[in-house]
Amino acid sequence: MSPRKLFVVFVASLSVGLGVAQAAVEVKELPGKIRVEIDGELLTEYCFTGAPHVYFHPLFGPDGAKMTRSYPMEDVAGEERDHPHHRGLWFAHGAVNGVDFWMEKPTSGRIEHEKFLELKSGDKEGVIRSQNRWVAPDGSVPVLGVQTFRAHQGAGGERIIDFEMMLTAGAKDVLFGDTKEGTMAIRVNESMRLQKPGKQPGQGQIVTSSGDRDGKAWGKRAAWVDYSGPVDGKMVGIGFFDHPKNPRHPTRWHARDYGLFAANPFAEHEMDQSQPKGAGDLKLPAGESVTFRYRIVLHRGNVAEAKVAEQFNSYAAGAQ
Repeated sequence: MSPRKLFVVFVASLSVGLGVAQAAVEVKELPGKIRVEIDGELLTEYCFTGAPHVYFHPLFGPDGAKMTRSYPMEDVAGEERDHPHHRGLWFAHGAVNGVDFWMEKPTSGRIEHEKFLELKSGDKEGVIRSQNRWVAPDGSVPVLGVQTFRAHQGAGGERIIDFEMMLTAGAKDVLFGDTKEGTMAIRVNESMRLQKPGKQPGQGQIVTSSGDRDGKAWGKRAAWVDYSGPVDGKMVGIGFFDHPKNPRHPTRWHARDYGLFAANPFAEHEMDQSQPKGAGDLKLPAGESVTFRYRIVLHRGNVAEAKVAEQFNSYAAGAQ
């Protein structure tokens, strides 16, 4: 082996031994989508054409584990074909001035890509920053969204996504209504579900920062939630962090046994009937903005093995 190759191997070995994450992130522009790779391996693709809303699909975790369901983008044997609006990773809401931007019905609104503000590859991080329009069925645009997707690899090999959505009201005030149908969401791989098709028990597990587990997590407040389960015979999981400075932190969670996994800061009454109707409404005056931030950690092992609580504490300590 040449001296140069020996040096490269030595440096790579030293980096691993010190727990240093050295992973280049490449952001590639393709027709209708942006491909994101970490060290040459697919993390996800940002899909901005061909659907009623923009989304990221699929999500690949460490060791090539596919973390999200294929349907409706792909037909895979054995997957249920429910909720066709559950597309990988996405941000939407079911009541915006009375318009449903969550479902995919003729009466629903559309979240349309308008332009890219930044596409950046890097030795440590990749960035996709884009602007989209929330278009109502009558053609009006009550909301503009600027979303920022940042991806890097953690020291333990986990893949980390920092997602930010800034929503700006148009010429009129906007009301984000109290509904369970939202908001920052992931549909996990079918093999990770708590409950398999036909209501058969699965091997998945939901754990929250507040100590709630599985079915008891739905509608509860928590700073983070972890959804783990087997993929190709190996246990993997998704840690989902609510930024400490988000409105209504800690958020409520629309975490379901069939694989939906969503942070919803608007569903007060719908998730807690002791609250008055409309308690979760958020009014955004014309021209003003509100920002939501989340971290998503794709990890090996279960919640304890991945030290998700410690990872959140580190994230919260650095929150700006």
